[in-house]
This record gives sequence, C-alpha cells and structure tokens, in this order.
Amino acid sequence: MICPYPVPSAMIAPSVPPISWKDALRQPADWYRGSAAVRIADTVIRHQNQDGGWNKNVDPTLLTAKPDHAESTIDNGATWTHLMFLARVYDATNENRIQTAFLKGIDYLLAAQYPNGGFPQYFPLRKGYYTHITFNDDAMVNVLGLLRAVTRGDVEYRFVDAERRARCRRAVQQGVACILRCQIVVDGKKTVWCAQHDEKSFAPAPARAYEKASLSGSESVGIVRFLMGIEKPDAAVQAAIQNAVAWFESAKLSGVRYEERKLVLDPSAPPLWARFYELGTNRPIFSGRDGVVRYRLEEVEKERREGYNWYTTSPQELLSSEYPAWKARIGR
Repeated sequence: MICPYPVPSAMIAPSVPPISWKDALRQPADWYRGSAAVRIADTVIRHQNQDGGWNKNVDPTLLTAKPDHAESTIDNGATWTHLMFLARVYDATNENRIQTAFLKGIDYLLAAQYPNGGFPQYFPLRKGYYTHITFNDDAMVNVLGLLRAVTRGDVEYRFVDAERRARCRRAVQQGVACILRCQIVVDGKKTVWCAQHDEKSFAPAPARAYEKASLSGSESVGIVRFLMGIEKPDAAVQAAIQNAVAWFESAKLSGVRYEERKLVLDPSAPPLWARFYELGTNRPIFSGRDGVVRYRLEEVEKERREGYNWYTTSPQELLSSEYPAWKARIGR
C-alpha cells in the first residue's frame, strides 16, 4: 500500500547513510542512478513551486513537508543547485518526471531574467532590494554558469532540446552584457562590482542596513571567474577582467591577519581583502544593523561583527594562479 501523505524522515529507517545537500551535489556519476539519489530527486520535485523555481533554506535531502509560503529565488543556492542535481539524476536514470521538472526550472530561470540581462533575487518580484541585479553570494553568476553549461551541451545537459539551448545562449550573452555595464567606474577607471546593482540604472545599490553600495572584495571574485570561463572572450570582456584584477591588487591588505573577528598585525600573513570598500575612497567599510558606516570592525555591535563575513582571502587564488592561467590560455 502506498502511503498517501509524506512520512517524516525520523520515521524512516534509511538503507544508506544520510548525505548532506552539499555532498549530494558532488558525488561520482554512478551514485546518481542509485536509490538515495532518486529519493532526493523526488523530494526536490515535490518542493518545486508552480512557477518552476524553489524556495531557499529547505534541505532536499530530508523528507520535509513543503513550506506553506514558498517564494522562488536564486538566493542561498536555491533553484540553480536543484537543477544541477536533477540533471545529474536524469542523466543517470532517464526518468521522465525528473526531466520534466528540470525543464520547468530552466524555463523559470529564463523567465526571471530582466531584458537587460540581470537577475533579481526573487521572481516573481518581491518588493525591496530583492529586485536589484543580484551578484550577492554569487547568485547571478551561478545561474549564468548553469545556463552556459546547458548551452554547451555538457554531458548531464545533453538532453535539453535545441530551442531551449538557444534561449539559454541568448540569456548568457545578455548576462555578460549586463555584467560589463555594471562594472563600477571610479575616477575614470573601471574597478569591480557591488554585491547588487540597480536593475534600471546599473548603479551599485545597497541591500540590508549593513550591506552598503560599495566595491565588493568578495562577489567580484566570482564575477571575474565567470568571465574567465568564456571560451573566446572579446576585447570588452578581457578589459573587464584585467581592470578588476588591477583593482584587487590595489585593494589587498598586507601585513595583517583576521583573527577572532579583528585584525592583528602579522608581517608574514597572506593578503586579505575586505568584503566592502567605500565608493570613492576605496577604504574598507563596516556597518551594523543601525546602518552607520564605520571604518573599524571593532565599532560594529557584537552580533553583526560575529555573524557576518567581513573579510575574505578568495582573491588570492584568482591572482596567483587562475588569472595567469587565463592569460596563457588566451595568449596574452
């Protein structure tokens, strides 16, 4: 007899060890044809919204009930990670219901894109900063990366029809054009990007009270990596990458180490970058929930000081290995 309602995961004796959603996305190809992968895929499908997208912060590896109020988003890995997983399971199983859910999700992403190439955090649109072009936490570049993989016909996406692949190709082209328009110019020089940009003017825009319109030392890394993944970059893309790398070089913090939520002098420490740099001055900035701009992290209240990532080392690998490899690839 088939149970007519979802069974809480605590009532099920798993036949395989539990797996996290993060780990489920990086298993060997054979794993995706197994019962554990199919079970997770069915949970993913059950949580898919009518518009084709997914809510955030719901673990698909658990047999949880679908939230009563679910809004489709690309924030916190929602939607694009679900589609990556479904594609891998479909490639291994050829189950029609999985293919249908995947294609519905791709159609959602294509519908969510602004005509100017940007992607909002939520679609249908949600009032507030959520309408901005969202680079925060690599949301837009991860969506574009997925669409680019579909366009290329990568192994797990080879089942996607030619018409959708053509639409994905146009979406990626528009996305690249949007990225180039958003690159911030300071004193006549192109620099990097903000975590979010106004969807009409392309200007850097604020989000939460402690997320100011600024130059991002974090999200800009993901944008540059995405641009470096373009097989045959034109002159405009190459210039965008080179200008961003020059900014990273100028903005690095040397001789300090980030320890216990404060900077400590250390001449031997590797380079460090702030999450946010002030427009015009290029100084690292910090804010609490009061929204006041401060230049010392110690002046931010404990809750925000400890509950947010204010510094990053991610540009270092970009500068030391990825960028030189990219230059060698394109013959510069």
